[in-house]
Amino acid sequence: MLAAQRQEQIAQLVERDGAVSVTDLVDHYGVSDMTIRRDLDTLAGAGRVTKVHGGAVPVPSRRTEEPGFEAKVSRMEAEKQVVADRAAGLVRPGMAVALSAGTTTCELARRLRDVADLTVITNSTRVSEVLHAAPRSDRTVLLTGGERTPSDALVGPLAVDALRRLHADIVFLGTHGMSVEAGFTTPNVMEAETNQALLECAHQAAVVADSGKWGVVGIATFAELERIDRLIVDDGLGDDEAAALREHVDEVMIAATGAG
Repeated sequence: MLAAQRQEQIAQLVERDGAVSVTDLVDHYGVSDMTIRRDLDTLAGAGRVTKVHGGAVPVPSRRTEEPGFEAKVSRMEAEKQVVADRAAGLVRPGMAVALSAGTTTCELARRLRDVADLTVITNSTRVSEVLHAAPRSDRTVLLTGGERTPSDALVGPLAVDALRRLHADIVFLGTHGMSVEAGFTTPNVMEAETNQALLECAHQAAVVADSGKWGVVGIATFAELERIDRLIVDDGLGDDEAAALREHVDEVMIAATGAG
């Protein structure tokens, strides 16, 4: 196979699957690690993919483009699961927990279904549905009102007003992107305002994110890095990137995927 043909196939795989790893591509094409890395360099140089530690992800979309929930749920799925596992370890019975909208926070909600005596505050219809599907008498779910976004977040003045009256022990926030310069961002201005209200209602703040969010910048910042107490991210994040984040975030928790 010619290099150009292989590179075109790799670009299509990134678009279809949301991410590729060097290891998987080496196995698939039967070529060397160095060959695949050169392919990714070529594709990145042409603006076809974005290189990340150990592989590649799609080029960041327009700053105001907001993918729907279903379009995001299968991207970096294994990474989101280990991040959710690690985040769930911070939750104890009797706590009041706030969850923003997002596919990773939805994974976290699944892991909180067995926690006793829990109050969950959320602006996510998906999170609410996950918890509603496994009811228990000692759990309370408070769903804000608001305008529904493509990612099934409830945002805007109604959501913000509701959150101003509530108090949580900890908030877990998903994010569209993260960078040292822009902080944590979203493609939806009203969602940024609602996320800020979620931050204000909680004693502690944690962001849950897969490593593919690194370097992605949405139009609106909802939190500078320093505003967050903890960032929970998978081990696909490079050492240099993790070090840069630790200069600004009190605690960066790396969740191991077991991918080697």
